[in-house]
Amino acid sequence: MKHLTLTTAALALFAGTAFAQQTSITVGMQLEPPNLDPTGGAAAAIDEVVYANVFEGLTRFGPDGEILPALAESWEVSEDGTEYTFRLHDGVTFHDGTAMDAEDVVFSLDRARAEESTNAQKALFAGITAVEAVDPLTVKVTLSEPNGNFPFNMAWGDAVIVAPETIEQAATTPIGTGPFTFEEWVQGDHVTLTKNANYWGEPAKLDTVTFKIIADANAAFAAMMAGDVDYFPVFPAPELVEQFAGDPRFVVIEGSTEGETIMAMNNKQAPLDDVRVREAISHAINRQDIIDGAMFGYGTPIGTHFAPHNPDYVDLTETSAYDPERAKALLAEAGAEDLTLRLMLPPPTYARRGGEIIASQLREVGIETEITNLEWAQWLEQVFGGKDFDLTIVSHTEPADINIYARPEYYFQYDNADFQALISELSVTTDAARRTELNQQAQEKIAMDFVNVYLFQLAKVGVANAKIQGLWENAPTQANDMTAVSWTE
Repeated sequence: MKHLTLTTAALALFAGTAFAQQTSITVGMQLEPPNLDPTGGAAAAIDEVVYANVFEGLTRFGPDGEILPALAESWEVSEDGTEYTFRLHDGVTFHDGTAMDAEDVVFSLDRARAEESTNAQKALFAGITAVEAVDPLTVKVTLSEPNGNFPFNMAWGDAVIVAPETIEQAATTPIGTGPFTFEEWVQGDHVTLTKNANYWGEPAKLDTVTFKIIADANAAFAAMMAGDVDYFPVFPAPELVEQFAGDPRFVVIEGSTEGETIMAMNNKQAPLDDVRVREAISHAINRQDIIDGAMFGYGTPIGTHFAPHNPDYVDLTETSAYDPERAKALLAEAGAEDLTLRLMLPPPTYARRGGEIIASQLREVGIETEITNLEWAQWLEQVFGGKDFDLTIVSHTEPADINIYARPEYYFQYDNADFQALISELSVTTDAARRTELNQQAQEKIAMDFVNVYLFQLAKVGVANAKIQGLWENAPTQANDMTAVSWTE
């Protein structure tokens, strides 16, 4: 009996150890963030690590794109639509133990809208004329004109709330209010977050999240198969996804993103300042060949800079339908035959593979390309910042961002007063029907001006261990939100 009792106890101990719920996860990412401050960088990989995990805003995006309260538990809008009063949650602290209050909100919004601000989305804050701390838990934001989209604007990663005491270290050692704290960043390898034991809201279920940087597609496949990575939100090798689909250890997660994948053209630089040349290039491109060849069938063709799942979307793919003979005729009309254009390609698979296909298609209509493969930091400096390019391929993953075409200084340098007037009216319009009209007119305008070549809406095709729950299916913003993720027993 004594032997049986000891054996039973040993088995119970073993069972408790063997079947304890896992509390750590390793998430694969192809691109490494250049820094960890979402208020000071344009790279999507920054938000993919820190959005909702480390940093929080007044509002936030939910998994299906809905706008939810975050640091603000509620808000009120004045009758004329120019004043938003946000009520903050009580008892919120930053990861260094200092209180988060209305003064931090004032600092964050004033910093983002300042003339010297390096915020990549300054347009989100352009309408703010004043930010006032009414009391420690109340903030009043005054706008120059009504903006029904203001709670949406405040949900972006560029609008998270930071503290003046720690903002200078945010790029390398971020301190936010979220359910995870920053642990370490081994550049070129991984970023690790740990559970915030003093989180003001619903605590995270995971103790540790490690974002593992794996640039090579074959290495990503091997890491998933070996169990070294538990989840790849956007798997970098779509041609290998079917191998996971047939394996019961994994689930393939297919969803949509806000990522309009485009071949951007430098509209201010000859010969691309001629709409006939831009139209010719658009007609030279067969979208489906790129979707099939670069993305192995994953992706939805688009004809303008707007997500097909948005109810205001207009299908304008026929405006720039594949027509190489039309392309040749337009080039001849513009006196732009025998062109050679520089095609700058950032690291993502869709860009590198898509670029080779596009180069071949352009050659068919008499346009040669000089391809340069850039690392992400180089692309941000030369193309996005320096505007030193002819053509480039990139996916714009920011939500509902057609307003970037109203910014003449933006990297593709489209400057059209009529379009700018449309966006100005849209920004102050609250009537839903009129907003739909304006959104659709904006889509048609940039399509007919052939500002860029609109390729496809980026699919979100991820692979995960089948025992993980709480993952986002879609990507309404560029985030790997780990706040509700856990392992099944």
